[in-house]
Amino acid sequence: MSKDIDEPTAGVIDSPWQQLRALTPARIALGRAGTSLPSRARLDFQFAHAQARDAVHLPFEHAALREGLARRNRASLLLHSAAADRHVYLQRPDLGRRLSTESAERLREYAAGHATPVDLAIVVADGLSSLAVHRHALPFLERLEELAQAEGWTLSPVVLVEQGRVAVADEVGELLRAKMSVILIGERPGLSSPDSLGLYFTWAPRVGLTDAYRNCISNVRLEGLSYAMAAHRLLYLMREACRRQLSGVNLKDETEVATLDDGDNRPTANFLLTT
Repeated sequence: MSKDIDEPTAGVIDSPWQQLRALTPARIALGRAGTSLPSRARLDFQFAHAQARDAVHLPFEHAALREGLARRNRASLLLHSAAADRHVYLQRPDLGRRLSTESAERLREYAAGHATPVDLAIVVADGLSSLAVHRHALPFLERLEELAQAEGWTLSPVVLVEQGRVAVADEVGELLRAKMSVILIGERPGLSSPDSLGLYFTWAPRVGLTDAYRNCISNVRLEGLSYAMAAHRLLYLMREACRRQLSGVNLKDETEVATLDDGDNRPTANFLLTT
């Protein structure tokens, strides 16, 4: 066998769009070897798929998260959803949306001992990617709390929920008598984003709300939406929710941000909402 055949790129026909690969992590312009994908592209795909699967099944390292919060003098509560384990969680989404009986009672006891309701209940759940929570929850919370304190918002202890889904924040917020709730949760892993963190915000949280009552800020990670921008958008939603007494489909993200192109540093409106 010749040396040329042993080379990984031997026989690969490059795509004419190859220069576009520098602009996106999407799998485009992979070229071909005969009528098939090149071996390198196929191996990269299999590796990304394995990363996504691992992210779904990675255990929630809540102890490390609680230690990180304690170092910043932030209290936390560790609760569990009604899904007993990961196997049940993946097959019964409904159980991940509610607290277990023991956790609900513990939260009631906590709320009874703290008569003053809070503006925002903060929930962190593993969701479908504990990896996202491990990497991004602490730095995002640090940024959020800086902005919230500057505006005078009161925050709950950080409520950690094992095997939790988005709607579990409705029950947490209701039991804490919070005006609003936000849940930081690992999103379903993609083939190029196994660590994407999602934020779901709700005004007047209570059990039984549908997704139409929530606002989502997605893809919070170093390669996606920055912590500062995500916190900025969440603070905007909080202000507007208090002013209009609602959240969800009737509350649009019209945040304005300063850009480097603005010579006078004036904010630029969300271009998706301009006409």
